[in-house]
Amino acid sequence: MSEALHIAVLMGGWSAEREVSLSSGAGVAEALESLGHRVTRIDMARDVAARLAEANADLVFNALHGTPGEDGSVQGLMDLMGLTYTHSGMATSVIAIDKVLTKQALVPHGIPMPGGRIVKSAEVFEADPLARPYVLKPVNEGSSVGVAIVTDQGNFGNPIARDAKGPWAEFDELLAEPYVRGRELTTAVLGGDDGPRALGVTELRPKSGWYDYDAKYTDGMTEHLFPAPIPDEITTACMALAVDAHRLLGCRGASRSDFRWDDERGVDGLFLLEVNTQPGMTPLSLVPEQARHTGMSYPELVQAIVDEALRDARERSGKRAP
Repeated sequence: MSEALHIAVLMGGWSAEREVSLSSGAGVAEALESLGHRVTRIDMARDVAARLAEANADLVFNALHGTPGEDGSVQGLMDLMGLTYTHSGMATSVIAIDKVLTKQALVPHGIPMPGGRIVKSAEVFEADPLARPYVLKPVNEGSSVGVAIVTDQGNFGNPIARDAKGPWAEFDELLAEPYVRGRELTTAVLGGDDGPRALGVTELRPKSGWYDYDAKYTDGMTEHLFPAPIPDEITTACMALAVDAHRLLGCRGASRSDFRWDDERGVDGLFLLEVNTQPGMTPLSLVPEQARHTGMSYPELVQAIVDEALRDARERSGKRAP
C-alpha cells in the first residue's frame, strides 16, 4: 500500500459530459477510499478555486470530462494554485481537446488521421463541404458529442436543411472530415515508471446505429470485444500509434486513442480519430476494462494514475531547484 494521502476528486462541472464525470468521480473516490486514502469530493462549480483551496489536499484527481475540465482551463487554474493533479497538463489539454490542433501536432510525425477542414455551420445549408459520406463534428468536444454522419441518402436533407437536428444548430464552426468506413477500435495508454504502455485494443460494435454518446454510456448498447478480433499487424499498429500519440502530445496518467479501421485496406486503412486525455472511469469505460483484462484491478489503476502524478510533480520540482 502506498502512503495514505488526502485526495480531492474533482468531478461534475457543467459540460455536456457532466453525468459521465459524476459517475467517473464516484468510482474513483470509492476506489481511493478502499485503498486507505482520505477523499474530498468536489462537484465543480464557479467557486472551484475556493473549494480546492479549502480542501488543501495532497493531490487532485481530475475526473472531469469536456470543457472546462479537459481543455486546459482547470489545468491552468491548478497550475497557478501550485496544486499537484492527475492526467495531462495545460498545454497538452489545450491541444488534445482541439481536433485541428491535434492533427497539426501528430500528422507531421507520421500519425495517420483523416483529412478535413473547418467550415462555418451556415455553409452546410448551402452545399456539402466534402463529398458524401462525411462527418461533421465540433472542434473541441469529446464522447462523440454533437457528431453527425452525412450520407449519400441525404439523411439531413440535401443540402442539409436549416431545421435538421445536428451540431450545426449548436456550434458556429464545425470540423468536416471524410467518413472512414469500417470498424471502431480503441487503445488505452497508461504511464508508468518505464514510460507509457498500451494496454491492448478493443473493438466496439454498437448494437444499432454507430458509436455515439448513447452507445458509449448506455449499458448493453455496445459490444466490447477484447482483445479485438483483428490481425496482429493492426493490433501492433494501434498500440504503437497510441503510445506515440501519448508521447508526442505530452500526456500524463491515462489516455485513450480512438481509431477507425477500413478492413478492406489493411494497415493503410487505419486512422487515429482523437486522443482523450481524460478518459472515462465509469463502470462502462474502456480504460478500466482494458486494465482489468491485463490483470489490473480498478483500485490499482486509480493508484497507478495517482503515483504517476506524484512522480511527475517530484521530477518537475527537481528541475526547478537551483
